[in-house]
Amino acid sequence: METIKIMPCLDMKDGKVVKGIHFVDLKAAGDPVENAALYQKEGADELAMLDIAATVENRKTRLEWVKNVSSVISIPLTVGGGIATLKDIELVLEAGATKVSMNSAAVKNPNLVKEATQKFGSATITVAVDARRNKTMPSGFELVVSGGTKPVGKDAIVWAQQCQDLGAGVILPTSMDGDGTKAGYDLEFTRAIADVVSVPVVASGGAGTLEHFYEGAVQGGAEILLAASVFHYRILTIKQVKEYLCEKGLKVNL
Repeated sequence: METIKIMPCLDMKDGKVVKGIHFVDLKAAGDPVENAALYQKEGADELAMLDIAATVENRKTRLEWVKNVSSVISIPLTVGGGIATLKDIELVLEAGATKVSMNSAAVKNPNLVKEATQKFGSATITVAVDARRNKTMPSGFELVVSGGTKPVGKDAIVWAQQCQDLGAGVILPTSMDGDGTKAGYDLEFTRAIADVVSVPVVASGGAGTLEHFYEGAVQGGAEILLAASVFHYRILTIKQVKEYLCEKGLKVNL
């Protein structure tokens, strides 16, 4: 059995942690450095930081945010948002990130995934796969980019397979239908990706209860469970989540 990891996510805008529903209606959710330090202390296995406006505002990830957050933690840090070139990846890694997450740029230029994994190693490259339900797609899920605002006309499950073939070390699916709702991960979408790739899959978007985390691992097939709202608003602690998963027979690092 794989060890299940818990990964809080800092969605960043204007230097603050924010959280919305379906990627909109953003509200402030604390200071990134304070939250990062707290989550490590609580037992987070990894941390994600996404500059959610970078692609939409057509700019790069803010490196000072990466430096500030990485300076207070020793757990792996995945950084995403506005990463479009090998140079961007290099700068983000130099600023203290352990891994980078690509989305829109990878869709635009799949070869970037291949080049990035060859240069920085497969384990360093995560590809985020954002999707919406669309019955016209073979899998029922259509790939979307630019923070969930633009449909691509491509099947999201086929794309996830392609990313693994290009060398991506982690796949991070997010269902726009579930993001920020605290109604549970989109298990159908997560499982559809977990079934076609052998690399770790991150369940993302919608965790609101202890049961949701368990379902993400067992029904969704995810090895890494990402959540934001429940941790930022102190609805649950990482310790509570891990103890619950442990009680349910899953392997976690307590």
